[in-house]
Amino acid sequence: MTFAPKAAVLLAVLALAACNNPNKYGAGNGVVDPGGAYGDGGVTQGSINDPNSPAYFNATIGDKVHFLVDQSTLSDEARTILTGQAQWLVGHPQYNAIIEGHADEQGTREYNLALGARRASSVQEYLVSQGVAGSRLRTVSYGKERPIAVCSAPECYNQNRRAVTVISLGAGS
Repeated sequence: MTFAPKAAVLLAVLALAACNNPNKYGAGNGVVDPGGAYGDGGVTQGSINDPNSPAYFNATIGDKVHFLVDQSTLSDEARTILTGQAQWLVGHPQYNAIIEGHADEQGTREYNLALGARRASSVQEYLVSQGVAGSRLRTVSYGKERPIAVCSAPECYNQNRRAVTVISLGAGS
């Protein structure tokens, strides 16, 4: 290897090394951790530990409820989850929600779209009955088009018969 290629390789290595500044953000290890979420169990905005975040809503309160075969009636367990959702939504008026209705793969596309719509409406009606303004809620049915479990077994069917509450910041925020 002649001098020019060796020099080029050496310059490239030095240039890359110059780009690496482990204390650039003051953490001493190159990790940006403004909220202290690593190591100290702190709460950062947007984390599942922050009760005001969508991540908390999804993970702690629960963003979905399940239904029995061909049913859109809420179970006691579903009402418990939805009561928690309603309390969170009432306390966080800056968020709106889209309620997605889903079905398992059994039945026709048209039947499952209608069933998903009934499931989403059932959730919407319950949330409104718990004090959430209807103007903050929309429904959509995906029928069997968006399964979370793909197989032809009862375990998959059970997971796919659901309504999911998807929250987002409202247009006025």
